[in-house]
Amino acid sequence: MKIKAAVVHEKGDPFVFEEVELQEPKGDELLVRVVASGICGTDEGARSGELPVSFPSVFGHEGAGVVEKVGACVKEFEVGDHVAFSYAFCGICDCCHSGEPAHCQNFMKINFGGTSSDGTTRIKQNGKDVAMFFGQSSFAEYSIVHTNSAVKVDKDIDLGIAAPLGCGIQTGAGTVLNTLRPKISDTIAIFGCGAVGLSALMGAKVAGCEKIIAVGGNAQSLELAKELGATHTINRKDVDDITEEIKAITNGKGVNFAVDTSGYGPMIEKAIKSLSWQGIMAALSPSGKLNEFKIGEDILMGMRTIKGVNEGDSVAKVFIPELLEYYKRGEFPIDKLITYYEFEELEKALEDSNKGKVIKPVLRISKQ
Repeated sequence: MKIKAAVVHEKGDPFVFEEVELQEPKGDELLVRVVASGICGTDEGARSGELPVSFPSVFGHEGAGVVEKVGACVKEFEVGDHVAFSYAFCGICDCCHSGEPAHCQNFMKINFGGTSSDGTTRIKQNGKDVAMFFGQSSFAEYSIVHTNSAVKVDKDIDLGIAAPLGCGIQTGAGTVLNTLRPKISDTIAIFGCGAVGLSALMGAKVAGCEKIIAVGGNAQSLELAKELGATHTINRKDVDDITEEIKAITNGKGVNFAVDTSGYGPMIEKAIKSLSWQGIMAALSPSGKLNEFKIGEDILMGMRTIKGVNEGDSVAKVFIPELLEYYKRGEFPIDKLITYYEFEELEKALEDSNKGKVIKPVLRISKQ
């Protein structure tokens, strides 16, 4: 079928809204009319060539929509179901078999390799292959999605709310709720107040952490952090020594947990040094180089741990419905992060996000 999609033809090129040919769903796949798609920094990283992707490509990896057709082997879904899309995974490696799809040993290939899990793309243009992204390519009117990556959601949920849960939001919240699992008496510092950081902060609020410290450089985002549950905020532009400020807030102990979403080397080092004895720092950004980091002084002698986390260690089919339940109860107000844009405003949405004008841009692609 012919559909409209936002195509990037070469590294660094703009998004161009063009007609492409979308193939029929295969046995374990769904054809979904895309209603909304979140925009994530990973989309921009892929377009700029920072990530190992092929061109031409259709990006977008936080989609949500309505099932229009199901493959011959599909039993979990039916036409008319509302679904959110999440990351792709192979389902056959040791990690997938162990119930850890976010640790899939084929994660890079299946999400960034430009094809579906069977090694072929579902998108063509003028008879030539167009690369897929995260097994969904949701910057389009329709997507082909493997049932592994689809999460059924209640029909009374705005799909514009459900869409961004598929990657960035579940990464932040899942890091706290699935990976770190703090106790009520624990303290936590969140470095970076974008969508991922504020989602981690909301996760810490759900967990009931005693002290939640938000560290960022945008005064507006820090005010929002307070509204979302931060007990303390630190503006990195106004504080000379962030580590000492965190220790002062925690009576000299440091925080039990730190979450870095900045990917900025000096900030990561501050996050590590702000930890208490046996503290754990979760690193969520793939960028960042450490220049002054010392294993003995900063890790070994403090009995600290640095842990990389992917997709919040989330099993999306379980965790996304949990987040939506928290949202319904008013405990996870994701709507306060979101600004909506029309599909054709994709470039403007990215620009506003990069300038810090909005926290989480979400595209409205069709009517629910």
